[in-house]
Amino acid sequence: MGRRKCLKSIAKALQRTMPTPKMELDHRSPWELLVATILSAQCTDQRVNQVTPPLFVRYPGPGELAFAKLSELEQLIRSTGFYKNKAKHLLACGKAVTEQFNTKVPQTMEELVTLPGVGRKTANVILSNAFGQPGIAVDTHVKRVAKRLALTKSDNPERVEHDLQQLMPKSQWTPVSQRLLLHGRYVCLARKPRCGTCPIYQQCSWKEKGPQ
Repeated sequence: MGRRKCLKSIAKALQRTMPTPKMELDHRSPWELLVATILSAQCTDQRVNQVTPPLFVRYPGPGELAFAKLSELEQLIRSTGFYKNKAKHLLACGKAVTEQFNTKVPQTMEELVTLPGVGRKTANVILSNAFGQPGIAVDTHVKRVAKRLALTKSDNPERVEHDLQQLMPKSQWTPVSQRLLLHGRYVCLARKPRCGTCPIYQQCSWKEKGPQ
C-alpha cells in the first residue's frame, strides 16, 4: 500500500475513534493559545492548564506581559519546567507582539516565526487552532507516530511536516495531524505503546509493534 493510500486509511480509522479531536490547551484568544503553547514545551497540557489561569489574571495580554517583572513571571510558570528560558521568551514575545503587531497575534507563518520562542510547530498550532488555517504541528508525538507508520523517514520536524503535507489535501492537515498527536499521546506511547488497543494496528508496519 502506498503512503498516500495508507494515510487515507489511517485517517478514516482515527476519525471513527476521535470524531472531534480537541486541542487540549485551554485558551480564550490567540494570545492565550500562543502563551500556552510556548509553556507546553517539555510539559504536559494538564500542567499548563493549571498555570495559565493565574498567569492571565496577572498579565491579561501582551501589553501587560511586555512590562512583567522577570522574577515574578518565573515564579508563576516555574512548575512548567525550563521556566527561566520560557519566562524570557514570554517577556520578549509580549514586547514583540505589542510593539511590532499592535498587540495582535500575527496570522501568517512568516510573521509568527519572528516572535521569540516561536518555531514552525508553535506557529502551526496558532494558525490552525486560533485562526482556522490549515496546519500540521509536528511535535514529538506526531513525529514518532508518523515514523512508526512509515509516513516519513525523517527525524527533522520540518521534513516530517513537508512529508505529511504531500500525502493529504490541505483541508485535512489540521484534523489528521491533531488525531496523530492524540494517538501518540494516549495510545502509541514512546516507551510502552498500547498496541493491544490500537485502532490502526492493521495499517502499522512498525517492526517493533507488540501483539494485538
